Amino acid sequence: MASTTAVDVLPSGGRIFVSIPDIFYIPEFVFGGLVWILVASTRVFPDNPLGWVMFVSVFCFVLTTLWFLIFLCGANQSSIWPALDVAFHFVAAVFYLSALVDLAYITVLKGWGITIVSGTVVSTSLSFAGNLKIYRLDIAAVVMCSIATLLYFLHAIFSAIRWRRS
Repeated sequence: MASTTAVDVLPSGGRIFVSIPDIFYIPEFVFGGLVWILVASTRVFPDNPLGWVMFVSVFCFVLTTLWFLIFLCGANQSSIWPALDVAFHFVAAVFYLSALVDLAYITVLKGWGITIVSGTVVSTSLSFAGNLKIYRLDIAAVVMCSIATLLYFLHAIFSAIRWRRS
């Protein structure tokens, strides 16, 4: 005789540590937090695009933490949660992709010795150790942002597959 109880669509509790899309939470924390730390450890200059990078990294870190806690506590068992899971991770992936483009652009300009101040191009040099250190931190932030973008896209794709199956 077939069981009439519904199977949980989304895992809760400790099962989130072994289910495929949800196993990405921990690496998303790590790499998203590293983007936040690396950008914050440099001079956030120019503030317009790097401010967006900071917003994305902090916003996604906080919301991923809340999302993780909701899944951990098991409050994700209504029928709307699979669609919300896909939507959240897709929006986070698009945000991180836009932050990646901004961060990579600013890093390339710094590598060429170009700084933009109020719309005016100012030539600088990487000759002294302070600028070189900041440039290297920016490169590391671009790498971490790339990995975080990939993780959020993978999470969104696997969540969409899980949503389609439900």
